[in-house]
Amino acid sequence: MSFYKQVTSKPWEYQAPVPGSGPETVFGSESEKIALTLFLVVVSVIFSLLTVTYYLRMDIGDWVPLSDPSMLWFNTGLLVVSSILFQYSRTKAQGEENVSSIKLAFFVGGVCAVLFVGGQLFVWQQLASNGLGVGSNPSSAFFYLLTGMHGLHLVGGLWVWSKTSLRLFGSTDVGDSRLSIELCTTYWHFLLVLWVLLFAVLANT
Repeated sequence: MSFYKQVTSKPWEYQAPVPGSGPETVFGSESEKIALTLFLVVVSVIFSLLTVTYYLRMDIGDWVPLSDPSMLWFNTGLLVVSSILFQYSRTKAQGEENVSSIKLAFFVGGVCAVLFVGGQLFVWQQLASNGLGVGSNPSSAFFYLLTGMHGLHLVGGLWVWSKTSLRLFGSTDVGDSRLSIELCTTYWHFLLVLWVLLFAVLANT
């Protein structure tokens, strides 16, 4: 596999290897996991820099603390449920136990994530209707920036989830989708931890 192909590939969009491919099967699955890990490291660095900038900007006098909408707690619960369901489907897929429950858990987990995104947009609408738009105050601008960046990464994950779901429901065997389920689950756990940290920062400032 060339370096260019590794860098430009979508690590969690896995295609099942051809049976009998030997060492390439192992190399392929491991390279996808490594690529996803590198991607998550980059995302972590970006959000770390944004958080540092957030705290530095907060010390300037024109900063007005933003009251966090209670809806954020409900949205957080949705993301927790989503992550739990993905983990359930991942665990069951390892032994291909109860294929129907694997499909259901994976699908409902994605639906919960969609509802999370919808809930975040509702929070934005609430803030805007209360006169707290992007340009109203630096704290508002950072709220939109941080939640928006997180939401974009989640939407990217949902695109992969939708493709994996189509492949999963179109087959009676989860083997072809096992690695995709595993990578999606890892990505979802990362986004959950990232959101909890962002929520803690926003709620305590």
